[in-house]
Amino acid sequence: MSSNKINGRLSTWQAAYVIARRDFTAILFSRSFIFFLLGPLFPVLVGGFAGGIGQRVQAAADRPVLGIAMQAADAQAMRDAYDALAPRVGEALPELSVLKQLKPGEAFDAQAALAAKRANMAAVVTGTLAAPRLTGTAERIAEWQGPVSMLAAQALDRAPRDYPAVALAATASSTAQEHHGQVMTAQAGQLLLFLLTMLLAGMVLSNLVEEKANKIIEILAAAIPMDAVFLGKLFAMLAVSFVGIAVWASAYGAFALVAGNAMPVLPEPAVGWALFIALGVAYFAMAYLLIGSLFLAIGSMASTVREVQTLSMPASFAQIVFFMLAAYAVAAPGSIYEWIAIAVPFSSPYAMLARAAQSPALWPHAAAFAWQVLCVALLIRGGARLFRTRVMKSGSSGGRAKQRGLFARLSAKSAHAAA
Repeated sequence: MSSNKINGRLSTWQAAYVIARRDFTAILFSRSFIFFLLGPLFPVLVGGFAGGIGQRVQAAADRPVLGIAMQAADAQAMRDAYDALAPRVGEALPELSVLKQLKPGEAFDAQAALAAKRANMAAVVTGTLAAPRLTGTAERIAEWQGPVSMLAAQALDRAPRDYPAVALAATASSTAQEHHGQVMTAQAGQLLLFLLTMLLAGMVLSNLVEEKANKIIEILAAAIPMDAVFLGKLFAMLAVSFVGIAVWASAYGAFALVAGNAMPVLPEPAVGWALFIALGVAYFAMAYLLIGSLFLAIGSMASTVREVQTLSMPASFAQIVFFMLAAYAVAAPGSIYEWIAIAVPFSSPYAMLARAAQSPALWPHAAAFAWQVLCVALLIRGGARLFRTRVMKSGSSGGRAKQRGLFARLSAKSAHAAA
């Protein structure tokens, strides 16, 4: 039996596990956390639907229309030719609209029709099928001269009815195209990592301040090492964050399944999608632990919510600067800026995730993880010492013994609930 067991105290890792399990269950099954999960989904859902509707409206509004003003038989022949060619040619043909079916000998003023500014009317075809006349701006009639000639030929039955299938031979993508695609993926990964970290890391700070106000943190700190308290809280919040990410990822997957091909597709990263996602999860954990340990140290110096906001604001602005440093390094791989972004612990996860999108080498990630773990350990140790210095200055041995008894009952109750 270890000395910790004899003295009635848990080891650092055992105590950290008790704290993590307690915080995880308390937060996960709270009503506020459920509303926190639903909060980001509503603007994303509304924005997605609004963006899809806006894109359809914009596409419909921006597509120019070719007007037809011919005798009835010619206008109908042009309409039939358009219906036959449109499925094969697609957007190469302008949208067609029959303005007027003229009677024999009836004249039509195309200039006046364009001046009337009908919806998206860009040019008007008049005349006959054998001699069509296209009226519009110089740029537009130069662009549509070929499609109008093709429609007239189809209408006169001068083009074959059965169009042969065209074999497609796609060329291999160039190095420049691959690099551009990998940069896009790197930037998207960095932005998502930053948003998730900043959105979820604040829970650590609010939880610590709440327990400081209720004197619960002092009971825990008197009964177990403060390192264990900080470590348990960090990993509890990290586990809660993964639950939130799983919920949001499931919602995005359902939305993407409904949207289908309308969703944008990012180019494949250099290490492949499976490894890139795995590295993204790992770097999120490191970024969360780094900023969370910093927020815990800040929370140890604050006693009210107002002080928390005042002290955390510089840290939040500094995190934006670190993100901008990593984002700038994407455009200069291998430069001094990238190495600085990798060396600074708070920008290292963003820089290394971008590196995974641009380079297939894996050994730098192992070194980066080791460096980030060391920084997390140092921040936790520094925050714990700072807390003991500022908060745990007073307290008699009898009072601390009573607090240890309270924590022992808490850990026993948690173990009984788990069993």
